[in-house]
Amino acid sequence: MLQHLVELRRRLFICVIALLIGSAVSFAFFELIIEILVKPAEDLGLGTNGELIYTEVTELLTTAIKVSFVSGLVLASPVILFQVIMFIAPGLTAREKRYLFGFMPAALLAFAGGVAFAYYVLTPPALHFLLTFGGDVAVPMIRVSNIINLMIRLLFWMGLAFETPLIMYLLANLGIVSAPGLGRFRRYWVVVAFILAAIITPTVDPVNQGLVAGPLLVLYEAGIILARIAGRGRNKSNAIIST
Repeated sequence: MLQHLVELRRRLFICVIALLIGSAVSFAFFELIIEILVKPAEDLGLGTNGELIYTEVTELLTTAIKVSFVSGLVLASPVILFQVIMFIAPGLTAREKRYLFGFMPAALLAFAGGVAFAYYVLTPPALHFLLTFGGDVAVPMIRVSNIINLMIRLLFWMGLAFETPLIMYLLANLGIVSAPGLGRFRRYWVVVAFILAAIITPTVDPVNQGLVAGPLLVLYEAGIILARIAGRGRNKSNAIIST
């Protein structure tokens, strides 16, 4: 137990160092990161002069720190994920280790795909709806912390949502779930998808919620297909071992 605690402390220390380095690098470029995050809304009237504002003395600084931390977490994620896998690897079989090490780059790519989908597909119509609704009644003057929090929330949750097929595939490979069982859960997933869409999207209109729920349903179906493939591979492996 003491050896495991020592190893856990060492790997946590490495993760913290990677996070601090990533955050420090991101802080040096926080203006560029903020500019990238607000780009989908730059033509939709960010304030009376098309610019962001802040209304508290520390608002811009805290926003810069938050952006740097989140960006640093993204930069450090390969190191953190590797340390997690290496910590739990000794308790796994050789087959399970192969799955986990193959899961790491696929998980990073899936998260990047979700972020790209949110940035290029989901965010523009959502911001258009929010910034043009009631335009004759009031003029939007957007606080920098408000839109940055909104963008981070959308990008992060959609990145996690795109991990769904990989998680289903991994669980099926480990024998925790099966494709038939996931297929029976499909009807409930429709409800879950629209609940998640309502939580993720900042708007109440059904169009933007459908832009989130639709990919979630497609991702679940892709996960069922991957789980079916994993189940076949697992059955073949078991048959070879039994013979």
